[in-house]
Amino acid sequence: MLTISAELHAKILAHARADHPDEACGVIAGAVGSNRPERFIPMLNAERSPTFYRFDSLEQLRVWREMDDRDEEPVVIYHSHTATEAYPSRTDISYASEPCAHYVLVSTRHPDRDEFRSFRILDGEVTEEDVTIAPE
Repeated sequence: MLTISAELHAKILAHARADHPDEACGVIAGAVGSNRPERFIPMLNAERSPTFYRFDSLEQLRVWREMDDRDEEPVVIYHSHTATEAYPSRTDISYASEPCAHYVLVSTRHPDRDEFRSFRILDGEVTEEDVTIAPE
């Protein structure tokens, strides 16, 4: 199960809406071993595409080094889908490389309704998990 603060939930949704019609992407870091999302890190979609996302390689290297320096790890890796449901595509599954991360997908296909879902992706297997939004 993913437990995320209302503030971080809102930031992911706002980033997804702001980057629409392109896919948004980013990370929420947390202390190593805590499994608690704490620090919001919006990232650039290097593809600038409505159907695909890719972290900029230099930005990703900088962010991952910064997390290492702070004894953090990627607890949540998120991105948006702009025209389809919030479910991992075959490409999303093939790129999932953080076995302990929660993979959050947001769909912005409906202008007045958000879809926010979380998955574990391990060895190509996708398992949806419950999401709890914790009050501040």
